[in-house]
Amino acid sequence: MSPANSPTPAASATPTGKVYLIGAGPGAADLITVRGARLLAQADVVLHDALVTEEMLGLCPQAVKISVGKRSGQRSTAQQVINERLIECAHQYRLVVRLKGGDPMLFGRADEELRALDSHGISYEIVPGITAALAAASSAQRPLTKRGVARSVSLFTSSTAPDEPSEFIMPNGDTLVQYMGGREATVTAQRLLSLGYARTTPVVVVENCSRDNERILDLELGTLEQGLTQCSGPVLVMIGEALAGRG
Repeated sequence: MSPANSPTPAASATPTGKVYLIGAGPGAADLITVRGARLLAQADVVLHDALVTEEMLGLCPQAVKISVGKRSGQRSTAQQVINERLIECAHQYRLVVRLKGGDPMLFGRADEELRALDSHGISYEIVPGITAALAAASSAQRPLTKRGVARSVSLFTSSTAPDEPSEFIMPNGDTLVQYMGGREATVTAQRLLSLGYARTTPVVVVENCSRDNERILDLELGTLEQGLTQCSGPVLVMIGEALAGRG
């Protein structure tokens, strides 16, 4: 795989290609959509996130692969550099894939990339993917909604851009789902407890969703306050009465 700052390899003479923002889904290669897999098999170049697995990249052996990974709390490729690389590739390749974990339109910085493509007159298409919240609920076999208990779901992340204010207001919803919630577990629990949530509120944590090393933890909000130091992979935290076990 070529790093994001490596020279762009020689390519076809096609003036301007088309960019496809494709959701890779939660991790497992067989959870990508049929359309997404078909486009990967046709791609000339694939710019992919850090969370995209080698198994997923195996679906596009013919393509040049460029890692433009971004991981919360880790050194990663700046968004401006990703935008520039995407435009460069669109001017050199016929079919360009920007492969994003989960769904491109949810916590995927799609707006920045679409604005960059718009500003250069580059055509694009968006192919949705299974977002982690839905995949995690399926893995844990816990519906996010339940008749008479939960009729609303709020998806959120407390991660902010460097130029954004750090203050955060917890969202409303019968079920709360926090993306990239591992490092924020203690703070999230404390915020909810201060809002009057019971310490016994059910919590389900899914680490490495849909992958071979997936791990599911059944907790309570009081336990979540102690943190998730045992988790090192991508973590999704689901909170609410709908997540109570059926036993």
